[in-house]
Amino acid sequence: MQATERDNSCFLRGRAPDLCPLRVSISKVAFPLRYHSSMFQALVENRFAPLLLRWFDEQGRTHLPWQKEPTPYRVWVSEVMLQQTQVATVIPYFERFMSEFPAVKDLSEAPLDEVLHLWTGLGYYARARNLHKCAQLIMQQLGGRMPQDFDALLALPGIGRSTAGAILALSLGQRHPILDGNVKRVLTRVFGIEGDPGTARLLQLLWLKATRVTPTQRVGAYTQAIMDLGATVCRRTRPACDGCPMSGGCFAAYEGRQADFPGRRKKRQRPSRAAILLIAEIAGEGAVLIERRPASGIWGGLWSPPQFADEPEALDWCRREFGEPQRVAEELEPIDHAFTHFDLHLKLLRVRLRQRDQVGEADHRMWYRLAMPPRVGLPQPIRQLFARMLTG
Repeated sequence: MQATERDNSCFLRGRAPDLCPLRVSISKVAFPLRYHSSMFQALVENRFAPLLLRWFDEQGRTHLPWQKEPTPYRVWVSEVMLQQTQVATVIPYFERFMSEFPAVKDLSEAPLDEVLHLWTGLGYYARARNLHKCAQLIMQQLGGRMPQDFDALLALPGIGRSTAGAILALSLGQRHPILDGNVKRVLTRVFGIEGDPGTARLLQLLWLKATRVTPTQRVGAYTQAIMDLGATVCRRTRPACDGCPMSGGCFAAYEGRQADFPGRRKKRQRPSRAAILLIAEIAGEGAVLIERRPASGIWGGLWSPPQFADEPEALDWCRREFGEPQRVAEELEPIDHAFTHFDLHLKLLRVRLRQRDQVGEADHRMWYRLAMPPRVGLPQPIRQLFARMLTG
């Protein structure tokens, strides 16, 4: 008992993990029982924010572009971009986006195609459509001012509880917990919270834990700190526990079970889909037919060559719209793309259309000139395909 108390006190006093040699002598049976006691959990909760903030002051990221002038608008755009996307990937996109749309008014007045064009490559394009829709609602219904109230933010399209909390905490210092993927990983490991964090029961428990450890002071710094800890130290694979301020009181680190937290859903076999992508060109013009995809479904609202179930369907459509096409012997490599819940295999059917005057444009259809591309949103695999076609 004395060894256990001395070991736990290392964490509670904020000492570094390597100054806690008695930790290894704790019984593997005694530790979990003591750790999950309400008294020890409360002590860990009380030390959580002070240790995290001290680590952040020494090692946290403080020069990210959205940390300069952290207005609600700038923080909102950055938080949406950072959903399921790494910081290093987001930085150039954020800087270009802010250059084009420095204020919510600029974003609201921009054509959706321009917004999607700047988003090309980030994926999850519903995020961009929701940003644009939100900006228009803010201008039309809220007098052009970003809401500074939690419930008002939560009512906007695409803004969930964690995103709303992060916007208000980072830009205004309001006390709201957050619970993104990084935070879930930190909390489940430190507090030994077993099970799938996507279930309603565990989500409720995690929100309660997140609320308890969120401090009343320096909320913005704390919010950035816990996201940084999950992204740079408490990583999904190869966590750097030796450099973690929580290591001395972390259940997963003590048990050597970091890979078990957070729990995962049972793996299901990923479904796959196959389709034909019609690459229709005008001979000698270096242009490819593209159309706007439906707002719902994959690549919603973006532009892409027409897609069909099979070759006969694609060729029949081409004949009806433009006359008999000319098949192109030169084949293009198929596209294999992984979405969140399924894999897509696209075989490319390349044809040339004979007469330019038979092929018009419409609101939902245009000719994409490879050498002089219009500013429209393309899915990343299609943009890469066009780049390959241009360079031959």
